[in-house]
Amino acid sequence: MPDAKILIVDDHEDTLYALESALAPLGYLLGRATSGDEALKQVLRGQVGLLLLDVRMPGVSGLDVVRYMRRVEQTQHIPVILLTGFGVDHLVTSTAFGLGVADLVMKPVDPWVLRTKVRYLYDAHRRFLELEREVRALRALVEDRPGTGGPVPRAPGLPHPDACLPVQRTGRAHDGELEEERT
Repeated sequence: MPDAKILIVDDHEDTLYALESALAPLGYLLGRATSGDEALKQVLRGQVGLLLLDVRMPGVSGLDVVRYMRRVEQTQHIPVILLTGFGVDHLVTSTAFGLGVADLVMKPVDPWVLRTKVRYLYDAHRRFLELEREVRALRALVEDRPGTGGPVPRAPGLPHPDACLPVQRTGRAHDGELEEERT
C-alpha cells in the first residue's frame, strides 16, 4: 500500500493546517476531511493507511467514526490516533482504547512526538498488510495441491512428499538388504 494516505480529520481548518505542517517532513501522502461523514467516505474508498481524528466534531464524532470502522472488515485494522483539546476525559479514554484506538493525543500536539507516533503506526500497518498478502499467497499455494488441480509446492532440497510415507519391510532380500515398500 505505498500510496496509502494519512487522513487528517478535524472540523477546524487551522488545526488541519497545523497537523499537515507537522507531518509534512515525513513525506507521506496526506489527505484531509472536515467532518466524520467525509472521513468515513474517504476511508471506505480505500487507500488510507492511518487516521488522525479529532474526538469532538459536530454530527459524526471521532468515536462514531472508529465504531463504524471497527465493524467493517476492510477498515477494522487501520490505525487511529484520536486528538482531543478538552483535556483528559476518562470515559472518552476508556471508550477509545476499548475500540482499539492506537493512541489519544492532547492538543496542541508536539510535532516531533506526533511524527514519531505516526511514522511507527503507519509503517507497522504497511508491514501488517504485506504479511497479510504473503499469507494469502501461501494459502493459495497450499490449496493448490494434488486432487485440487495443481502441484504441491516444495522448497528446493526437500524430499518429495511421498518420500515421507511410512516404510514397511517386506522381508524380501535384494543384494543383502531388505526390500522396502512405500505405503
